Amino acid sequence: MPSFSRFSVLLTCACGLLWADSLGWNSQARANAMMVATLPPVQTLTPPKPAPTEIDPLDASFFPPDPLIPANIPLSAFQRRRLTQALDQLHQQGQDLSREGQDDAAFTVWYRELRGRRSLGTLVEIESLGQVGSIAWEKSRKEDVLRLQKRLEQIKQEEESRGPLNPEVLTALATAYQRMRSLDEAIAVYQGLAANARQQKNLKAEEQALGVLGELYLAKFDYPNAAIIYEDLLARAQARKNAYLEGIYLQKLAKIYQQAAEPENAVRIKEQLVQRYIKDQKLDLVADLKIALGEDYEKLKQSEKASQNYQSAYSIAWSLQQFGAASLALKKLANLYQTYQQPNYALQIYQKLLRVEQQSYNYYGLMKTYDQIAQLYRTAKQYAPALVAYQQALALARSLQYTEQETYFLNQIQAVAVEKNP
Repeated sequence: MPSFSRFSVLLTCACGLLWADSLGWNSQARANAMMVATLPPVQTLTPPKPAPTEIDPLDASFFPPDPLIPANIPLSAFQRRRLTQALDQLHQQGQDLSREGQDDAAFTVWYRELRGRRSLGTLVEIESLGQVGSIAWEKSRKEDVLRLQKRLEQIKQEEESRGPLNPEVLTALATAYQRMRSLDEAIAVYQGLAANARQQKNLKAEEQALGVLGELYLAKFDYPNAAIIYEDLLARAQARKNAYLEGIYLQKLAKIYQQAAEPENAVRIKEQLVQRYIKDQKLDLVADLKIALGEDYEKLKQSEKASQNYQSAYSIAWSLQQFGAASLALKKLANLYQTYQQPNYALQIYQKLLRVEQQSYNYYGLMKTYDQIAQLYRTAKQYAPALVAYQQALALARSLQYTEQETYFLNQIQAVAVEKNP
């Protein structure tokens, strides 16, 4: 808005009044003339410029004709082969640029490649979109991932407008979505694949789709839906007496229920898995699984079954010289007895644990076990064996040159001496 000096405004008003007098206007007309004269001049507004159209690098209409792409469609076999080779070279050029740190230039080349792949048909384009989308995801190029996902969705809609999607297109779409980590879209497609296979009574194709669905749910940490899938696959494997697949699905379900904190289901599955390992002579896997079972039974407040599984785990591990598993099983068992106020049983277990730690030359473990034994004796006011255990632990701390532990045990020995002779 321009500014006017006070003098300019007054002069304008006076001229307006003189002009009105010369025309013989009455007082109202003269007032109107004066008001009009004082209005500022009308400004000419410049219309806003239209926003520039965003260029879609996947849309060939934004670009001049590509000399690589023949004008005639459909392409002959020779033209397809020649175009494929040229586009493969473009993809390699993009990879070379990316290795040199020129990612923007690389994606410019890859988008040109993708525009060309469209001429080779839907399946070829989908595969290439998944390939470039995987690179975009790995390089955290979110805008590129979204753009490529949008193109996949367009292809899906175009194909659906022509009728039900055939298995080849569905599989290609699902793979492409997976490669760019579009898990929800991939799940939707694989659900379609499983449904189609079920309709056609193609059990092999249905189970393949279900297997991928299970992995996708796990990738999303969607344990409830993953459990539904693998329970279904487990039932099928058991019905066919397929021991190999049964073992795989039991392992999957054991991990799922462990992560989902469902000890009731975890116990049910792990008990079956133990039997499967025994039948398959995979005894080296049983001890760890028995320990896990003991933990689950503890969560369910079933201490007797927890104790049985820890004892069984120790026995199996000891027989196979799996000293790490044997040690862990005994520690779990000793803690269980202490939890239920059974210190004498706990002491017996710690005596066994000393043997395991000695056999495996685990001197740090020996030191910690003597500490636990000393604490139990001390709590029971059996000071003499408590002092012996602390002295054993002190000797190990000195041999290991653990100054902090050495100081700790010296303090404990002094405290026990005071308690023994107050």
